[in-house]
Amino acid sequence: MVTIKLFCASGMSTSVLVNKMKEAAKVKGIEAEIVAFPEAQMDRHLDSMDVALLGPQVGYTLGKAKGLCEPKGIPVEVIPMVDYGMMNGAKVLDLALKLINK
Repeated sequence: MVTIKLFCASGMSTSVLVNKMKEAAKVKGIEAEIVAFPEAQMDRHLDSMDVALLGPQVGYTLGKAKGLCEPKGIPVEVIPMVDYGMMNGAKVLDLALKLINK
């Protein structure tokens, strides 16, 4: 079971992407917990995720996110704007899995 957490401005705009990622995981036979939260809550989730993904609208917080996540060994990256805009759950899932397996 992998736990992927997405962080965006309010936690709302990524709900469609979360659902598309869950569908992609199901198709690939991957057991995954995928949820979204407001970026300001990242510090509350550090003990319960394998990877953190930032929505492009909060990409400017990547430095802060790395400061929180890297000491815990949690990879963090900004979701590419094109994949986010197209709500490409499969590509974003692949990004998360690639970061976990680095």
